Amino acid sequence: MSFATLGVPTSLVAVLTKRGIDAPFPIQTATLPDTLAGRDVLGRGRTGSGKTLAFALPMVARLNSTNGAAAGSRRPQAGRPRGLVLAPTRELATQITEVIQPLAAAAGLSVMTIFGGVSQYQQTQKLARGIDIVVATPGRLEDLIRQGHVRLDRVEVTVLDEADHMADLGFLPGVTRIMSATPQSSQRLLFSATLDRGVDRLVKQFLHQPLVHSVDSEQSPVQAMTHHIFLVRDAGQKAEIVRTLASGRGRRLLFTRTKHQARKLARQLTGQGIPAVEMHGNLSQRSRERGLTAFASGEVRVMVATDIAARGIHVDEIELVVHVDPPAEHKAYLHRSGRTARAGHAGDVVTLVLPEQRNDFRTLARAAKIQVEPVSVRAEDSQLRDLVGGVAATVAPEAAPRAAASASHATDDQNQSSRGRRPSAGARTGARTGARTGTRTSTRSGGPASVSRSSRGSRGPQRGAQLRRSA
Repeated sequence: MSFATLGVPTSLVAVLTKRGIDAPFPIQTATLPDTLAGRDVLGRGRTGSGKTLAFALPMVARLNSTNGAAAGSRRPQAGRPRGLVLAPTRELATQITEVIQPLAAAAGLSVMTIFGGVSQYQQTQKLARGIDIVVATPGRLEDLIRQGHVRLDRVEVTVLDEADHMADLGFLPGVTRIMSATPQSSQRLLFSATLDRGVDRLVKQFLHQPLVHSVDSEQSPVQAMTHHIFLVRDAGQKAEIVRTLASGRGRRLLFTRTKHQARKLARQLTGQGIPAVEMHGNLSQRSRERGLTAFASGEVRVMVATDIAARGIHVDEIELVVHVDPPAEHKAYLHRSGRTARAGHAGDVVTLVLPEQRNDFRTLARAAKIQVEPVSVRAEDSQLRDLVGGVAATVAPEAAPRAAASASHATDDQNQSSRGRRPSAGARTGARTGARTGTRTSTRSGGPASVSRSSRGSRGPQRGAQLRRSA
């Protein structure tokens, strides 16, 4: 089966071929005939199964086919997109845009990303010029709708990606309001690993006789993924094992439970000669983008993250995922683990378990359907060395890439974090005053408290990840 035989237009097939994407993944094979025909579709499949292309291709194909209709009525209009993709996190929104961008360019369509944590000025300027496709997080999109910068009455295709994650984050009320603002006759595509926590209500309310396609459910472990459960004696031994696991030559993603632990571990590893980037909610948008770009490009091989990365970061060829701290429940375990064994690649997942965590992890493993015998290990054991493979050369901390975590970055990130806190009543009053006097203000997370028009806010998202990684 090929993309062409599934009905994908020749111009889009050429874009895929140029990027080395020749054969569709199962979720694409299952859904494309229906989505290209204009049907509403509910797709259920794990992250990394190829869902992004499964909705990007039919969206671009449909908008391109109607582009010349009604003597120019389909040209981009200010603030009135024809395609809409909703994503739970700004990282995912950025990476979806990177997949859609080359396809849209081949069809003569424009695409942009909308998310919070940065100045809205550049976003409103792009909207005013007219955009065909908007990829957005719900919060900032609703802000712009309320301000009159966006209207959704021309939307022809709406996609909800990772709807269950949006439910986890409490976004469903906003998603419902946004969906209600799109035409009832428009095509709706919803992708979700599960249908609990209110996602089923979205399906019933907004999808018209949807066709359901389930491929490689998120709730089942991947066959190409090998799980290892290592019992460690104490925190000291655990730290030695973490350093050993991080020392390999390939990409590895280490998960901790808290932002403080992620920051501390990333900086410890960098100080030990293993450059590592941190990824958590306290970072500024620029720091997040810099770290993700360095990790995706291979400039830095190790990322230490909280669960923010478990569903929002899509980078292929991560050979090892380490649960430095086991998660609280089995779905988080599966979401974290799903960062490896993506796009047809194999991968290993290691969980480090302290004595006081053994009972809780045993319960979690049963729920996740992981049947692996726990083993006690030490940092020097051959089993661990075999798992690590070739050891990368150490890098002096002062020679580490700029994106790598270090003590010198602490002040900047703390300042950025403090800017994201809810403003006081006085600050909000100042914001209103600034609006009346021509000073644009922003109190969104990670954005400056007050920014003049001349500053024009933060730079837009960098193009760090390529089409193949996110597809």
